[in-house]
Amino acid sequence: MESALYAKKLGLSFNNLELLEESLTHRSYLNEHRSAKAHNERLEFLGDAVLELSATHFLFTRFPEKPEGDLTAYRAALVNTFSLADVASTLGINDMLRLSRGEKRDTGRARQIILANAFEAVVGAIYLDQGYGAADAFLQTYLYPTLDAIIEKGAYQDAKSRFQEVAQDKKGITPTYRTLREEGPDHDRRFTVGVYVGEDEVAQGTGKSKQEAEQDAARNALDKESW
Repeated sequence: MESALYAKKLGLSFNNLELLEESLTHRSYLNEHRSAKAHNERLEFLGDAVLELSATHFLFTRFPEKPEGDLTAYRAALVNTFSLADVASTLGINDMLRLSRGEKRDTGRARQIILANAFEAVVGAIYLDQGYGAADAFLQTYLYPTLDAIIEKGAYQDAKSRFQEVAQDKKGITPTYRTLREEGPDHDRRFTVGVYVGEDEVAQGTGKSKQEAEQDAARNALDKESW
């Protein structure tokens, strides 16, 4: 019954509601609920691949004159952790997540990562249940309309390059990046990186790769310094 309610909230119709339930189940939930059958990491893995193909085709079609570099930048901004987490929050996925009591208390970046992963898992669940067309339609409805705002704000631009340029102009120093933490299984690594001006840490960032975490750290540094 709970899964049917979730499907209705998301505006979806599932043949196999267990797939949707699995997509909203965090690994931590299984530690406290032995009756739960599976967590969402496998579906996230699948959904990530579906999302990359769908987003690439969408951008390729939407911008027939844009070079590969611009399309890559748009895609990175469209499917990064924070973009997906924002859409997941808008859809109410945060309230549908099945988490352990400890994970429920987490907020900020940790919760954003969980939300982004769940969004990808939902995409994977739709793909398994109804095929690529349904998953693509879901993304067309909820994710791709955010692209105009991303472009308007310049959020697709290389944050590291912008931060380096401004830091050199204002401080005369080239920023450096240090990997602070690596967490998670091999197929789902999470990196936390700090960006420094001299010996002073300006901000931290997280991502699925060191490069993504560095870009996030640079964006956070630009926001923090109001540069």
